[in-house]
Amino acid sequence: MAKKQVKAKMSGVFYRKPAPEEPPYCEVGDVVKKKQVLGLLETMKVFQKVKSTADGTIVEILAENEQTLKDGDVMFVIET
Repeated sequence: MAKKQVKAKMSGVFYRKPAPEEPPYCEVGDVVKKKQVLGLLETMKVFQKVKSTADGTIVEILAENEQTLKDGDVMFVIET
């Protein structure tokens, strides 16, 4: 099995949930499809969807909710 990393495409604040009272988009162990939304990245009040780069299982979530990330930071690891 190969592992793929999902990296931040730009700097911004990462959110695991669509709203504070909502559940996270995904958890470790979840099976995801390519282009499935895994979280949000806010840059200058604009929210970008963070999408899966492959079909597989989430094995690591490295970014914390409301963490400030830099371009290229690894957010998720997906086992394909």
